Amino acid sequence: MEPTKELTKRGRLGHLTRTPLGWMLTGMAAVALISALTATGPGPVPLLGAAAAIAAYAVVMRRVAHRPTLEIARPGAARETLRGAAVGLGFILLSALLITTLGGYSFSWSGDGVVSVIWTAVVTQAAAAITEELLFRGLALQALEHLWGSKTALAITSLFFGVAHLGAEGATLWSGVAIAVEAGLLLGAAFLWRRSIWFVVGLHFAWNTTEQLLGIPVSGHAPDGLFTVDVHGSALLTGGAFGLEGSLVPVLVGVALAVPMLVLARRAGRLRNRHEARAADMDRP
Repeated sequence: MEPTKELTKRGRLGHLTRTPLGWMLTGMAAVALISALTATGPGPVPLLGAAAAIAAYAVVMRRVAHRPTLEIARPGAARETLRGAAVGLGFILLSALLITTLGGYSFSWSGDGVVSVIWTAVVTQAAAAITEELLFRGLALQALEHLWGSKTALAITSLFFGVAHLGAEGATLWSGVAIAVEAGLLLGAAFLWRRSIWFVVGLHFAWNTTEQLLGIPVSGHAPDGLFTVDVHGSALLTGGAFGLEGSLVPVLVGVALAVPMLVLARRAGRLRNRHEARAADMDRP
């Protein structure tokens, strides 16, 4: 190939990767690859993989997309993570309490390997929360926001978040819809409100970790918890084999949380059309 044609080809490739879809796919490929290589590793390997995924995300956003990364800024990260974790903890405890009160769940203490169970839950769920939020809210939502605005981006990422969970054990069409609403909508609304990956990571982490420690299947996966849960009644109440996320209860609770978040985001000027989204990045330091 002639040098001029080679340079032209590289120039076109560089241009494509700098488009919203280009940097979204580049970043998703990098984060997904790191997650695939480390998510099931021993000891702290999943957490090290999550740290590497954050670094890869930062490189793609700064060097490929040429945009600032205030959403992963370290100042205030701990505060945002704790705030999100409080919301996630409250969300799951309230949902589980309502289902239990309605006769759907009963719990018994398992009492085996408390330290190892907690350590495994923390490591696994922290890594999963970080990588999933980088993929869906950090990359996909922000890229699609550049193309079609916040509302359309929220709708599309919520839909795909539900679709991504259809392959889980015990998944049904209803559980996909439930995940799209209670998780895709809630986590997307949380990001648009706070504009912080750390807030949604804290929410996501506390959500999944609390479920796991209660012994409730997490999106169809049933790892060891501190409790054993017995399920009674209809799958619409309990979520069936898919777990709490397939229940109607957290769908209603999730919507009740997401709506005020979106209202607050709108009042703060954080719901944007595509022109406002691009201008907001240009105005950032």
